[in-house]
Amino acid sequence: MDKRNETLNVDFILLGLFPGKKNVDFLVCTILLIYTVALTANSILILLIWVDSHLHTPMYFLFSQLAVMDLTLISSTVPKMATDFFSGGRNISRMACGTQIFFFLTLGIAECILITLMSYDWYVAICNPLRYALIMNQRVCLQMAAFSWVGGALTSLAHTAYAMHLPTCGSREISHFLCEVMAILKLACEDTSPYEKAVVVTSIVVLLIPLSLILSSYALIFCAVIHMNSPEGRNKALATCSSHLTVVSLYFGPA
Repeated sequence: MDKRNETLNVDFILLGLFPGKKNVDFLVCTILLIYTVALTANSILILLIWVDSHLHTPMYFLFSQLAVMDLTLISSTVPKMATDFFSGGRNISRMACGTQIFFFLTLGIAECILITLMSYDWYVAICNPLRYALIMNQRVCLQMAAFSWVGGALTSLAHTAYAMHLPTCGSREISHFLCEVMAILKLACEDTSPYEKAVVVTSIVVLLIPLSLILSSYALIFCAVIHMNSPEGRNKALATCSSHLTVVSLYFGPA
């Protein structure tokens, strides 16, 4: 391998959605439409929670944090993809690539942590309603949000730092519409197969542990619901959980 071709200061080339395929205009426009809807819906949700004092509760505070994460996550990838598609540009600097990887991983991991912690909020609300205000106080809610953000950032920083410190050789083309760790590793001069295997294994574990905790929480919730004497109480409890279950399905299903 020619060491002269190794560099840490190159621009990468993003090949975009379905490289080499034609007639993807409709797909890109559909993604932009979904992005606009998500942007609008999450912004309205955050505004309503901030303005309406009746929504200043632990549940809605955590939902507002989740909405902020969603907004930032999609904004870290979709605008760049759309700009490249319509302008014909493909280059992305190494610094911008590392920044995109950092934010994408930070927000993805932070969402996973927050969704898991939210299941505990539902558990306390249904299984210990009389102690809910005491357990889920403002300090605990802030700690949950901070733990999600910090946990995501630290994990992301470790992966981003490792991937971006590797010199690249030969091709600078990333067969994707965004920078990601696994795509950067394919361009590295060094053998990264042990790290790639470790990433896959830890990703599976990181997904299974939160999912197991969520399922455990809901198992306890459903046991409590079954033992409720009032049908109205059961219906109300299930309705309360439906929004979080939808979020869990949308996140962990594709993951």
